[in-house]
Amino acid sequence: MTKPKVLILQHVPWEKPGRILDSLDDMELPYQVVNVAKTKKPELPNFNEVAGVVIMGGPMGALDFDEYPGLKAEAKLARAAIAVNKPVLGVCLGHQIIATALGAKLKSGKEPEIGFAPIKRIDKHDYFSMWDKTINVLHWHNDVVSLPEGAQPLARSAATKNQAFRFGSALGLQFHLEVTPTLLEEWLDEPSMVKDLKAAGGSKSKLREDFAECNPRLQPLADQVFSGFAARCNTHAATLR
Repeated sequence: MTKPKVLILQHVPWEKPGRILDSLDDMELPYQVVNVAKTKKPELPNFNEVAGVVIMGGPMGALDFDEYPGLKAEAKLARAAIAVNKPVLGVCLGHQIIATALGAKLKSGKEPEIGFAPIKRIDKHDYFSMWDKTINVLHWHNDVVSLPEGAQPLARSAATKNQAFRFGSALGLQFHLEVTPTLLEEWLDEPSMVKDLKAAGGSKSKLREDFAECNPRLQPLADQVFSGFAARCNTHAATLR
């Protein structure tokens, strides 16, 4: 049997795992990044050799199965992983894919939530044990998702009730802790991202300023969340071996 690895599902080239990889590298956990969004029946790694699952963001909707049939396979994978207590992490679109896979409702928000704005911590879960009651984080979404039945709500914002939740072995984050300074610049080089930013009344210069101001507080929190996820993957990998 090969060494268990973390499977990372990416949907577009610029929505990368960023800081998540740092935590996996620290644990010396191998990982595989794939994009199966447009593949109806994707060939995924052997489920019994997957130590954890990460589902990244993207511009499509979580239920856009006609154009992106692979999203249905991702939802099925998330459900299967949660059923056997395999760690699952969802970011933005990934958060919505996990939630809808668990029966939550998806809808368009009243307006796009793009840029830095505060979220309010609802529950001081071990993933969020360092967090203050409110903190400014990077948002970049239009769709919102309800809380799956039986899930533990962790954070909300003024515009979005479900900013983070926990369900069994799964953690969903609507916001973007994974973004590094380098990754931010990749986003700002992507025309579709810049178009969204400007449509929401933002600008590159303002976003850079806000990132520089908020990043020193976000870095240790991101490290805590992603190292906690990596540790869970490492523990699960040991059970697979």
